Amino acid sequence: MINYKKYIFDGFGCDVWHTLKDSKKPILIYGMGNGADKIISVFEKYIIEYSDVFASDGFVRGHSYRGKRVLSYSEACEKYAGDFDIVVSFGSKLPEVIDRIEALEENHRVFLPDVPIFWDALFCEEFFDEHINEILSARELFSDEESKEIFDNVLKFKLSGKLKYLKIASKSERECDEILEVNSYKSYLDLGAYNGDTVKKYLSLCPNINKVYAVEPDTKTFKRLKKYADGAGVEIELFNAAAYSHDTTLFFNESGNRNSTAVSTASYEHKTVEVKAIAPDSITESVDFIKYDVEGLEAESLIGTKNLIKNCSPDLLVSAYHKSEDIFKLPQLVKELNPNYKLYLRRLPYIPAWDLNLYAISPK
Repeated sequence: MINYKKYIFDGFGCDVWHTLKDSKKPILIYGMGNGADKIISVFEKYIIEYSDVFASDGFVRGHSYRGKRVLSYSEACEKYAGDFDIVVSFGSKLPEVIDRIEALEENHRVFLPDVPIFWDALFCEEFFDEHINEILSARELFSDEESKEIFDNVLKFKLSGKLKYLKIASKSERECDEILEVNSYKSYLDLGAYNGDTVKKYLSLCPNINKVYAVEPDTKTFKRLKKYADGAGVEIELFNAAAYSHDTTLFFNESGNRNSTAVSTASYEHKTVEVKAIAPDSITESVDFIKYDVEGLEAESLIGTKNLIKNCSPDLLVSAYHKSEDIFKLPQLVKELNPNYKLYLRRLPYIPAWDLNLYAISPK
């Protein structure tokens, strides 16, 4: 049997945090904001020093970050004679941004450390070792070799921080959509419907859908969703609530964008509000297709649809990247809820390892 850890770590030896800790070069952080804050928190844990922060040429306006003047890339190259390691702290799906980062690799060691979107366990070597049996078990649940290859390369990226593994693990939107039985769906449940963008997409992709249930907790976003639904030309039943394992009330960071998420306690600083949470099983007794993109509450929402999954086996599309354990926990949970599903893993081009989706397809 293959030594899976040796296979995953082949080519980089240790995780990105230990690689950076052992670096003999200045470490510069590319970008600012929440992503940089998270990376610096991990730096503090591992006692990793960073020398400066920079932004792309043309994006520097004399601002500072954590007491350091933000350099332009040209200034950074001049200050350090071009000899430094780069840690990318932001996410993007724009091809030109991904190309820019790839171009930086021609002259620098470039790392894109994987930090969870919502604070949770860090996907480091210790985390990998702790969950190796669950990881191996989840890998065997996938129904095609392509899914297993994506699984492997996402893990390699999470541990190494190297862009090349993300590129191998990326598929086009068309390749991802081909997994779905688009002509068979007549009803659709969208959990985390945002402003209606995914409802619009699947109404276009799935010509026979005539009933939509859309669940969105953020009040500002829900208004935009309602405006879209009013002119969509199909019956859309709206729910201003969070999808969850059971009916309750949650505290919610109501940001009006895709980062709106449930938090453990109320907080004035983060403008949290109380939000109604519902088990989607209470919405309908039958549905053909469910999408879950609920900002870290995917496991709870799957449990909240356990009756639908058991009784009518809808096809599922589940975001599997908000928490470190999602990539191996969610496939196991879906199989526990309905062992008949065929599971697939696909990922759209994005840095870091976002837009990773689990597909559960019911045998027809």
